[in-house]
Amino acid sequence: MIRDGRVAVVTGGGRGIGRAVAVRLANEGANVAISYRSNDTTAEEVAEEVREAGVLCEIFKGDVADPADVAALFEGVGEALGQVEILVNNAGLTRDNLMLRMKEEEFDEVLRTNLKGTYLCTRAALRPMIRARWGRIVNVSSVVGLVGNAGQANYAASKAGIIGFTKSVGREVAQRGITANVVAPGYVETELTRSLSDKVKDQIKGQVPAGRFADAEEVAEVVEFLAGEDAGYVTGQTIAVDGGMTMQ
Repeated sequence: MIRDGRVAVVTGGGRGIGRAVAVRLANEGANVAISYRSNDTTAEEVAEEVREAGVLCEIFKGDVADPADVAALFEGVGEALGQVEILVNNAGLTRDNLMLRMKEEEFDEVLRTNLKGTYLCTRAALRPMIRARWGRIVNVSSVVGLVGNAGQANYAASKAGIIGFTKSVGREVAQRGITANVVAPGYVETELTRSLSDKVKDQIKGQVPAGRFADAEEVAEVVEFLAGEDAGYVTGQTIAVDGGMTMQ
């Protein structure tokens, strides 16, 4: 449950998991700010879908790895919607390559967006949360950050880094009424997975005990719980939404 009128920021909110999270939080009564980097059309479409829930929504274009853009994002959210109470760090990208072929810029770009972007947005959100003595930070990692994946050393490093980062932040702010948690999705139905051949899809599903990909909404449901009033005693945790891939 999320109290009506909470202010949430969802980075990478213009598509995929971010879109599902933005809509889910709106349906629970939160006013939502969507941060996106490039596609104006899809961001506007998500904003319209969010507003259909009867809440406020604003979109902000920028790069989460750029300190100036992040400062402008949180200043703009504060002016338009109020101080941020819920932050969902979802923005991310991939630049896959085998280790011996991976260019330095491919490694740096992924770490810069996925990990540094999470750091910059979290830092910007924390000050008002600390003043309010309430806040929810949910960082989107990946099962790749838990188990690794060939051809994704840069992505795995960034997503594993998010897990360690979140645990550290959680320890720092737990006594201030702020929680910090991680959601680690497995394979999710997205534009990317829909473009795969049936053969490749079947091979992937063979690795998943549930035998299917997740819907983005299933990931959003877990994010919504962690962002809500009822998750105040859950912090520093990583919840895999992966159909059993990484069960222990």
